[in-house]
Amino acid sequence: MESRALRIALIGDHDPHVTAHQAIPVALGLVAEFTGRNMQFEWLATEQIHADTPLENYDGFWGVPATPYKSEDGALRAIRFAREQQRPFLGTCGGFQHAVLEFSRNVLGWTDAEHGEVAPNAERAVLTPLTCALVEAVDSIHLLPGSLIAQAYETSEIREGYRCRFGVNPQFEQQLLSHGLHAVGHDSAGDLRAIELKGHPFFVATLFQPERAALKGQMPPLVRAFVDACAERRS
Repeated sequence: MESRALRIALIGDHDPHVTAHQAIPVALGLVAEFTGRNMQFEWLATEQIHADTPLENYDGFWGVPATPYKSEDGALRAIRFAREQQRPFLGTCGGFQHAVLEFSRNVLGWTDAEHGEVAPNAERAVLTPLTCALVEAVDSIHLLPGSLIAQAYETSEIREGYRCRFGVNPQFEQQLLSHGLHAVGHDSAGDLRAIELKGHPFFVATLFQPERAALKGQMPPLVRAFVDACAERRS
């Protein structure tokens, strides 16, 4: 018996109309049912994440879709905590984008790094509009063998759905991926769709939304791997 429920923070501004926000509780519920884990999740509104927010009370963090967030600083603060304190982190869509932004500013020292959604004219917009917006698109993704995400899916070829308009700016991609951040997933056109942080027990971010499978009654393998990492960290 677990002494207390796993506590997972959902970094983002809850909107019941967002498909991913409908899917995430279902995905976590399917994982809890399948694994028998006692688990609680809490929506952590970005405007309510401050220097004194007790982030250490959470076993894992999920950066969720639907941006722009109400407080970019709040979202980045929680992601930084997960990265620096070795807490399991999963970022999907908006969570992927802000994981890239946090890494750019706080690891690479690019203090002028911006998200093109809120600062389209920034000289160092590390996230820019995709050549073709992936709104309600489904595509195949090739995963790096041996990566955490490939281990979760138990295969190196998957198909997943998106609802996304922004991705990593190709101009900065090479520099971004030279300090521990690894490209672990590319789509059929060879574009970057998933990253992991080397030396961290579980820091995985995807531009696609694996949680959507839960709305069809399927347990998303990556969500299970994330929850397993949260349980492992706590034990």
